[in-house]
Amino acid sequence: MNADSILSISRQGLDVERARLEAAARAIEMADTPIPPGHVSQAGAGFAAKVHLAQREVHDPTNPMADSKGMVHYPAIDMVTEMSTLISASRAYEANVRAFNVLRSSELDALNIGVTP
Repeated sequence: MNADSILSISRQGLDVERARLEAAARAIEMADTPIPPGHVSQAGAGFAAKVHLAQREVHDPTNPMADSKGMVHYPAIDMVTEMSTLISASRAYEANVRAFNVLRSSELDALNIGVTP
């Protein structure tokens, strides 16, 4: 396997981990965003509808987003899971950056072999 393909794999890993970070951050952001009455799992830009998130209900008749029974619907997002995803994706991203940098510096060192100052 040549160095370019290894660098490409590392870059793809960075893209995957960045996407995981963004998805977890978006889920955390939506956790306390009420779903309008009559909308089935369509909180914030349709993300909940795409993921088919369950809903949790909170009784708050004073909230303008409450339905006829006084219930406000929120996406059922598990904060522990999302925070764990953030941590693991962040560490995997850092590992990919380190692997990329090690290979790049090895390539630079290989180019400098035999070069006399």
